[in-house]
Amino acid sequence: MLFAALLALPVTAQAACPSQAAMDSLAEALIANRPSPPIRGLATIEEGHCAQERLVAALVPSWGSIVGYKVGLTSAPVQQRFGVNQPLRGILMESSVSLRDGAEVPARFGAVPVIESDFLVRVRDAGINDAGRDHVAILRHLDAVIPYIELPDLVLTGGFTGPQLLAINVGARLGVMGTPIPVEATQAFADRLANMVVTMVDDRGQERARATGTAALGHPLNVVAFLVESLAQDGQRLEAGQVISVAGYSPTLPLEAGRTYTVRYEGLAAAPVSVSVRTR
Repeated sequence: MLFAALLALPVTAQAACPSQAAMDSLAEALIANRPSPPIRGLATIEEGHCAQERLVAALVPSWGSIVGYKVGLTSAPVQQRFGVNQPLRGILMESSVSLRDGAEVPARFGAVPVIESDFLVRVRDAGINDAGRDHVAILRHLDAVIPYIELPDLVLTGGFTGPQLLAINVGARLGVMGTPIPVEATQAFADRLANMVVTMVDDRGQERARATGTAALGHPLNVVAFLVESLAQDGQRLEAGQVISVAGYSPTLPLEAGRTYTVRYEGLAAAPVSVSVRTR
């Protein structure tokens, strides 16, 4: 099991990794919706991953088992802002896929709650780990793409770096899933993923964000390839049924109470598809 593998990783070998007690304290702040000060002493990506593993171990009892991954910082300008030169991966727990289209959530669902236009892909089988970077080859090992609104929790007060973002599990907390769309393992489907236009609008008709499928590493499937390679470096693999959050279609945006936010995907299917969430 992935959770057992996480617990078995040699995190204690990294001297700058925050203690389990420190990450337990951060988990308690997240569960209580209480902002936390930045984590001291984190300087490298490795230290951020170490802290993340300990945080996830503390959160699984409350937020549910591991169901997949998210990939954040999928554009160069955002990477530069956080002082890194690569995307960052986080771990999705059941809480991140627990809500469905039209769900209502508190505007203050987290310590530092925000909203993002996002997108999920679902793994058909473990062959994804050997598919390489060819888009059609990757599609053969996916069974669905899913409209998705991510509701991250940035929890830390003040500005923070890439390792800090890793330590808070790239902000993963809640998410709202739309209706899955079956994958077609064709170049035409890969082209639609690249060319789709993703917009977020609110119930006043105000457009909050707009991007094309290429906003995430040039193509959503490039994100999948990055994740496979990143996991392989740590001796891990994707498994059938896991979902991957492909971020990068909007900045993190604040929420207002009593609003409905809708993310639309034009050009992905014969008719536009969407997913919505309402805040209270």
